[in-house]
Amino acid sequence: MSGVVGVRPMTPDDVAAVAAIEAVSFSDPWPASAFAQLLPQPHVRMHIARGDGEGVLGYCVLLLAADEGEIANIATAPQVRGQGIAGRLLDHALEVAMTDGAAAVFLEVRESNTAARQLYASRGFLPVGRRRGYYEQPREDALLLRRASAGA
Repeated sequence: MSGVVGVRPMTPDDVAAVAAIEAVSFSDPWPASAFAQLLPQPHVRMHIARGDGEGVLGYCVLLLAADEGEIANIATAPQVRGQGIAGRLLDHALEVAMTDGAAAVFLEVRESNTAARQLYASRGFLPVGRRRGYYEQPREDALLLRRASAGA
């Protein structure tokens, strides 16, 4: 990866690249149409990471409702995993959530996804529940994680 990675709001021009990362990252990926439909919604914050002169390296989808946020989706391109991009996207999403008044942020993660669980733990997410058989292909439990804002 060359250049500094920046995070900016997703635009319609980014949807195809985001959907391509999604397709290689998840066994049950969202279609491009799902990202396109969410993009204009007022309760949704979608951001991408880009390097200087590079395409989309990763993305994050944050949903907001009342005083809660949910990281609905986050992924990075396979060739840049382990380089801190997911952490930058997550940090940005948490900052946006807190700025928009979220007292807590939730997410689900596959129980077997050790790398993601370590990232979330490093940002203060704690387990608060389990959704049995939540994921398919393969069938697996989801751990429900929560991170409270500093004042909550």
